[in-house]
Amino acid sequence: MANENEGGVFSDLFIAVGALVQNVADTLLSGVASASSLVQSCATLCVSIVTNTANTAIQIIEGVSTAVSTAITPKK
Repeated sequence: MANENEGGVFSDLFIAVGALVQNVADTLLSGVASASSLVQSCATLCVSIVTNTANTAIQIIEGVSTAVSTAITPKK
C-alpha cells in the first residue's frame, strides 16, 4: 500500500515537473517566434527604405539628366 501511495506521489510530481518544462518550452518557442517576426518586419522595412531611396535617387538622376539635356539642346 505504501508503494502505491509513493508511486502516486512520484507520478504527480513527474506530471507537475513535465507540465512546468512544457510551459517553459512553449514560452521560449513563443519568444523565438516573436523575435523572428520582429526581425522579418525590420528586414521588410529596411528593404522598403532601400527600394524607396533607390527609386528617389533614380528620379533625381532622371530629372537632372532631363534638365541638362534641355539646357544644352540648341534653341530654334
